Amino acid sequence: MDVMIIGAGIGGLTLALMLHKAGIAFRVYESAQEIRPIGVGISILPHASRELTELGLQPALAEVAVTARESCFFNRFGQLIYKEPVGTFAGYNYPQFQIHRGDLQQILYAALVERAGPDCVVTGWKCIDVEQTADAAIARFVDGRTGEDRSVQTGAAIVGCDGIHSVVRRKLVPDDGGPIYSGVNMWRGTTWWRPYLGGASYVRAGWLTHGKMVIYPIRNKLDADGRQLINWVAEIETPDYHQQDWNRRGRLDDFIHAFADWSFDFLDVPGLIRGAEAILEYPMVDKDPLARWSFGRLTLLGDAAHPMYPRGSNGAGQAILDARALADCFASGGDVAAVLKAYEDKRLQATAAVVRTNRSTPPDVILKEVYERTGDRPFARLDDVITQDELAALSNSYKKVAGYDKATVAERRRA
Repeated sequence: MDVMIIGAGIGGLTLALMLHKAGIAFRVYESAQEIRPIGVGISILPHASRELTELGLQPALAEVAVTARESCFFNRFGQLIYKEPVGTFAGYNYPQFQIHRGDLQQILYAALVERAGPDCVVTGWKCIDVEQTADAAIARFVDGRTGEDRSVQTGAAIVGCDGIHSVVRRKLVPDDGGPIYSGVNMWRGTTWWRPYLGGASYVRAGWLTHGKMVIYPIRNKLDADGRQLINWVAEIETPDYHQQDWNRRGRLDDFIHAFADWSFDFLDVPGLIRGAEAILEYPMVDKDPLARWSFGRLTLLGDAAHPMYPRGSNGAGQAILDARALADCFASGGDVAAVLKAYEDKRLQATAAVVRTNRSTPPDVILKEVYERTGDRPFARLDDVITQDELAALSNSYKKVAGYDKATVAERRRA
């Protein structure tokens, strides 16, 4: 009997690859009619990069992604606050990749089909309900386009990898409620642009009260001029928001005023924003950590289990770590319910800590500290405001919580 994976996103496809490697039968069910590259940029930090490397995917990732060299923090006046090397440039054995979400999904999907065959993923199957008996997990589907009933599927277990609006989670935790708004609205886009700061820098600038930007390249050498595809996110504290819709088109006039004078010596920020082909808008949301997410033969993974604010570049990474833990538990054998409980024991508290830390002290708390200590004014000498040791401590504290400090990554490699 197969493990039924609901959702062919990053978590679902990574889990499928890991189960295949372990010799465990599975099938992936995706509601979309085809697996196609959609979305914008994401980060693959060393803890997740390690897992994808062990799946043999590092060459494919390096070919299409940008291998990041450094993470930089600036105030809204373009003054450098803090920077540090990342990935292999920081002494890790694994790189930090900045990549288009669609490119990563395509790499995972292509590898899975090549290794496990085209029938391991079925598209156009929208899950509408799950249940279980003592002997099997049961999933009900309709056609993702027409809504017509599809045949009932049974398997050994069901893993809900179906995102923040998970059907599986809603069945397991019916009183869970909707996503919780952070008070911050986001506008995202990608722009063809000349490389800045050497072409491999992850930049955070400003602060949420007046406007914060996250900017990083996700594809190299798009044309003869060497332009890159630059991913950018504008974040502003906003009392009102629209219901979450990852495809909602944003309006430039709603936020460009906050960044109109951001002409840094290395980047014309308003020019970058205006150069985007399209802008998406959605609120920054998460959900409170669950007390449990494994129920007999049913469990959750990734955003279905622990949706978090995108303030630590960790959403995809934590889904990949979930997949590793769950595949390991399946490989260890035993009763299905015990396997899923063991997986929950490994990951529930760890991910809950990341959810809470992304609310309180994610990496961009560095920007908040300087914003508050300077009163949102340019500084004459940064050391009079905050020391580099304080800044490094803030950064390193988050790495430990999220599981990508050097000691944790090295320990996993030895194991």
